[in-house]
Amino acid sequence: MGGRAAGAGGPGVVLPRQRQAEPGSPRRGRGPRQDYLDAFDGAQDTVRGEGTGALAAGAGRGRGAGDGPAEAAQASAGAADGAAVPAQRGGHKGWAFTGIAAAAVTTVLAVIVAGQVTKGRDDGDVQSQSAAGQAGDARGSAEPTPSAAPSAVTLTYDQKMSRKYPLGAKLTGPGKFDAVPGFDKAPGTGQIYRYRVDVEQGLGLDGALFAEAVQKTLNDRRSWAHGGARTFERISSGKPDFVITLASPGTTGTWCAKSGLDTTEDNVSCDSAATERVMINAYRWAQGSKTYGDRIHAYRQMLINHEVGHRLGHGHVTCQKDGELAPVMQQQTKFLDHDGIHCRPNPWPYPGS
Repeated sequence: MGGRAAGAGGPGVVLPRQRQAEPGSPRRGRGPRQDYLDAFDGAQDTVRGEGTGALAAGAGRGRGAGDGPAEAAQASAGAADGAAVPAQRGGHKGWAFTGIAAAAVTTVLAVIVAGQVTKGRDDGDVQSQSAAGQAGDARGSAEPTPSAAPSAVTLTYDQKMSRKYPLGAKLTGPGKFDAVPGFDKAPGTGQIYRYRVDVEQGLGLDGALFAEAVQKTLNDRRSWAHGGARTFERISSGKPDFVITLASPGTTGTWCAKSGLDTTEDNVSCDSAATERVMINAYRWAQGSKTYGDRIHAYRQMLINHEVGHRLGHGHVTCQKDGELAPVMQQQTKFLDHDGIHCRPNPWPYPGS
């Protein structure tokens, strides 16, 4: 807020100097009374507000009888403008007027000085703020604005399923499993098969993605839910019909051996029928097979359908004509061609649906 200049209003306002009337001319405006001025004729001394002794002497005495506010204000105005104010050499009124004039001069000077100090302080504040703003602008122009941190890209289900993930072909995990939490209701009206999804600890794979893939694959119209005959429901607590288990190659071999199956030679998966577990080899889930190449999404669908097909009672078969789609129960991880017949990769029990 800007400082208020002296004379702009408020306490200590300097009044405009009034001109004395010429002898014989009528009194105009608020000028001093002629009889009052005559009382000081012949005065030789003047008060200019320079002598501290005279100011002190005048300020120490009270106003004389008959001295009014208008006269004191007029004297103050004259002193402020630098005009000589007559001082009475003798008599009570002269000293009183001198004291009034000195006090008025002191007041006016104090107001002027105070106004200048206030204005200087306010101007200084404005300059400080301006300097701070300029410094901020200078910093802003000198320092580059940091760019916003790039937001994490959220991949879709299809994008995640189309990527391969690192995992060693000879990895053996701790053999301990965690159930993927959550519940996926059976979407169909056929016979309900309830299953749980377990993931071996320490694989570094996305268990939630694996569970989502199982539920979507099994309930696809091209899968074992074809025609509404079956529907599949994922649970994470309670008694399941079977447990689809994602495990390291070493752990997969251990559980498959419990059912008399050897998966170590070709590093494959199995349905360990003597147990509750359908074993999905994590190496194959992460890396796929030569037979499918980069078609990792379709390969994962084939893995799920093939091993659950065993759990539902289906055995191995092969395609019978050259160029046909391989049946989902063909061992497609190991081969597509046999006996001079070329089979095409196929992840579905009912691919034409």
